[in-house]
Amino acid sequence: MEIKIGVRSVHRELVVETDLTAEQLEGEISAALSSGSGVFTITDVNGRKIIVPVASLGFIEIGEEEARPVGFGGTL
Repeated sequence: MEIKIGVRSVHRELVVETDLTAEQLEGEISAALSSGSGVFTITDVNGRKIIVPVASLGFIEIGEEEARPVGFGGTL
């Protein structure tokens, strides 16, 4: 699952590939926003941790769970 994280006052967005489902991501985001810790933390598929202060979050875009088929070939 790919997510994009927009950080305020930063021109580039963070793109993170994770093994979590969309529902799990929504739960993690909700927990971070409601907790008193003030940070959103996610671990990517390579084991790296990304920590963003909740006050700096601009947006979080959750991608598709399944990749779309590419090309002109199809199944009959």
